[in-house]
Amino acid sequence: MSDEALFWLPLAVVLSSMLPGLCIFALKEEQVLARTILNLAGILTKLGLITAMVIGVYRGHIYETRLPLMPGYDLVLHASALPILFVVLSAVLWLITTVYAIGYLEHSPGRSRFFGFFSVCVSATTGIALSGNLFTFVLFYELLTLATYPLVVHRGTQEALRAGRIYLAYTLTGGTILLVAVVWLHALVGPFDFREGGVLAAQYGEHAPTLMVIFWMMIAGLGVKAALVPLHGWLPVAMVAPAPVSALLHAVAVVKAGAFGVVRVVYDVYGITYVGELGLGQGLVWVASFTIIYGSVRALAQDKLKRLLAYSTVSQVAYIILGVGLVAPLASVGGVVHLVHQGVMKITLFFCAGNLAETLGIHRISQMNGVARRMPATMAAFTIGALGMIGVPPLAGFISKWFLGMGAMEAQQPWVLVILAASSALNAAYFLPVIFTAYFREPAQPWPLEGWPGRFETHLSLLLPALITAAMVIAFGLGASAIWSPLSWVEIVVARIYPGPSAFSGPP
Repeated sequence: MSDEALFWLPLAVVLSSMLPGLCIFALKEEQVLARTILNLAGILTKLGLITAMVIGVYRGHIYETRLPLMPGYDLVLHASALPILFVVLSAVLWLITTVYAIGYLEHSPGRSRFFGFFSVCVSATTGIALSGNLFTFVLFYELLTLATYPLVVHRGTQEALRAGRIYLAYTLTGGTILLVAVVWLHALVGPFDFREGGVLAAQYGEHAPTLMVIFWMMIAGLGVKAALVPLHGWLPVAMVAPAPVSALLHAVAVVKAGAFGVVRVVYDVYGITYVGELGLGQGLVWVASFTIIYGSVRALAQDKLKRLLAYSTVSQVAYIILGVGLVAPLASVGGVVHLVHQGVMKITLFFCAGNLAETLGIHRISQMNGVARRMPATMAAFTIGALGMIGVPPLAGFISKWFLGMGAMEAQQPWVLVILAASSALNAAYFLPVIFTAYFREPAQPWPLEGWPGRFETHLSLLLPALITAAMVIAFGLGASAIWSPLSWVEIVVARIYPGPSAFSGPP
C-alpha cells in the first residue's frame, strides 16, 4: 500500500460520514431518496475504507494522518488494534441504526436535521476512536457533545428541552474538567502521542502525586459520559430522545466514548504497569463495582422500559472500567470485549423498545402483558438481548463475564466474583419479569396504539435491525474462538498492552 494511502486513510474514514452529513443538512424534508442515498453512500464508503484498514493493521501496516494545528500540537489520527475495534463497532452499528431510523422517523418532521447531526455524531465517534493523542481526543470529544445535543432535543417538547439542558450541564462540566486535566498534564510533561504500553512511566516519578491528581480529574471528566455513579444523572433523563438516538447513545456514541477514553488513559497514557504501581487501578475497581450494583438496583424499581434500560447501561458500562482497573490480562480481555458485546446487546434492547412504542404505543412494562403473541419476533430479539445481559451461556455477555471473573482471580481479588454474581442476579431480577409479562400474562386491555396494517408485526426496517443484532449476540458468544470474533481481536489488543510474555498471540 502506498505511503499516501497510509497517510490519508484515517482522515478519509472520519470524513466519509462527516461530508454526507453536511450535505444532508441542505436537503428539504421531502427529498427522501436523496437523503437515503447520501446516508447509505456514506455508510458503505466508510465500511469499505475500514475493511481495508483492518486488513492492513492485521498485516502490520501503520496508518496515521498527522496535520499540524499549532506549534507542538498536531491533529493525529492513528489506526492500531485498539482504535480499530471501536471504529468497526461504530461503523457496523451506524449502518444498522440508520436503516432503523429511516423506518422509525418515516413520517416525522426534521428528518434532514436529524440525519445530518446523526452523521456528524458518528464522525465524532470515529475521530475519538482514531485519536492519536489527547489533544485530538479532546477536540472530537467536545464535537460529540455538540452533535448529540440536537438529537436529544429532537422532539422539541418541554420534556426533551429539559433533558437537553441537563445533558449539556453534565457533559460540558465533564468536558471542562477533562480539558483542564489535559492542559495540566501537557504543561507538566509536554506534548506526546498515545503509545501502546503507555507514555508516562518511571521517568516522571518525581511528579507522581501530581500525576495521580490529574488521573482522577481525567477519570471524573470521562466518567460523566461513561455514566459512572454519581456522574450518571443525565442518562435516564435523556431517554426522552427517539429510540434510534437512545440506541446510539448507549451502544456506540456517548457512554462508549467515555468508557473508551478511560481505556486509553490507562493503557496508552499512563500505561497499565504505571497504573498498577500508583495503585490507581484499585480505585477504578471500587468505583466500577459500586456503579455496577447501584445501576442494577435502580433498574429494579423502573416501570418505564427505556429508563430500565438506561439504568442497565449505567451498570453494564462499568464492567469495562472494572476490567481495566483489575490490571490483569484476562480482566482486560473481559473489559475491552464488553465494549462490543454490551453494544450489540443494548442496541438490540433499544430497537425492541422502539418497536413496541412505535407499533403499539407501549412505553411501560405494565403495558406489556401478552405482547409476545402480538410481536413474537421483537420479543424473541428482546429475550436474547436480555439473557445476554444476564450472562446466560453461550451468549456474548457470558463471554465478557467469564473473562472478568477469571481476571479477578488472576488479579487475586476474588471478592470481585461476588460483585459479578450479585450483578447477574440483579440483571435477572429486573429482566426476567419483563420477559414473563410479555409471554405469560394475558393482555388486560387494548394496546395504547394499534395502527400497523402491514403483513409483518411491524415495519420491516424496524424489525430486521433488531433481529440482526440479536443474531450477533448469539454469534459473538458461540463463535468467540473464531478468528473473526471480537474476542480474538481483543486478545491481539491485550497482547500489545501488557509487557513481557503473554497468553495471547498477536498477528504476524
